[in-house]
Amino acid sequence: MTLRATPELKLSRPPKVQAYEPDPALLREWKPELRAEGGDAANVITILDQIGEDWYGDGVTAKRIAAALRSIKADEVIVDINSPGGDFFEGVAIYNLLRQDSRKITVRILGLAASAASVIAMAGDQVLIGRAGFLMVHNAWVVAVGNRHDLADAAETMEPFDDAMAAVYADKAGTERGVAAGWMDNETWFNGEDAVEAGLADGYLAADIHAVGQEGGTKSALRRLDTLLAKQNVSRSERRALLAEVTGGTPGAAAHVTPRADDWTAELRSLTETLKR
Repeated sequence: MTLRATPELKLSRPPKVQAYEPDPALLREWKPELRAEGGDAANVITILDQIGEDWYGDGVTAKRIAAALRSIKADEVIVDINSPGGDFFEGVAIYNLLRQDSRKITVRILGLAASAASVIAMAGDQVLIGRAGFLMVHNAWVVAVGNRHDLADAAETMEPFDDAMAAVYADKAGTERGVAAGWMDNETWFNGEDAVEAGLADGYLAADIHAVGQEGGTKSALRRLDTLLAKQNVSRSERRALLAEVTGGTPGAAAHVTPRADDWTAELRSLTETLKR
């Protein structure tokens, strides 16, 4: 089995820190009725609830995702997400299950991927988001019980968890870990366009692709090329190396414009058409 390039999260649940419920503010923003057409296909896993089992037995668990992965025989697994998050450690387990699967993982953010659900989304080889969808990142949100010393210990305990999440977001976005940590500190909401621009998503859902084609520009072309390469099962690290050559080695930069820019554009268009076949 070939592990994908995304970093593993080696975290365990501290005995005095619990994270069973999502932030109440996220529940107010979540629209649980959102579903995708074709969501019942044999190779589709749906994460359309809170992460982790609640007191009523509802919610998405790592055990359920593991069973779904075992039952899928296709070469590509599609994961549909519309979730306000929930149990952080359960989300970490689901993230690691997806990232260590040898098949191509395509994540589709239908409405909201917040908190622990946004961590799960980062396990995708390809992450697609609706233009009207949202991805929200923040520091680990927990409930701690005890005196002031216990609370101080809980805060210290959560620091490596926040650092690990920042590493995952930074790896996906191709940015510095400090930038991702800033997103988390500010509890940042990314709409579809923001998520693609930041590099946390690779493109839009199929229904929104026509709008992507209207954006134009070198940066948009590079993102479309990256998506096509992902569909050819080119690993994320290989895609970044190829695009870095095109952009002169600067992540997220537009290609350097030269007198032969038209030739470069024609070559990029030709490569894109070849990959579509």
